[in-house]
Amino acid sequence: MSQLVYLIPIALGLGAIGLVAFIWSLRTGQYDDLDGAAERILDDD
Repeated sequence: MSQLVYLIPIALGLGAIGLVAFIWSLRTGQYDDLDGAAERILDDD
């Protein structure tokens, strides 16, 4: 039972870090052009 005292805050902290990283990636435009990279790889420039 004493392990839960350590594991629950660690799990919540890691979840919060993941959520912050996901929101940061949304705000910086990482998901704006999902099809562009797939089409650029097929172009013969």
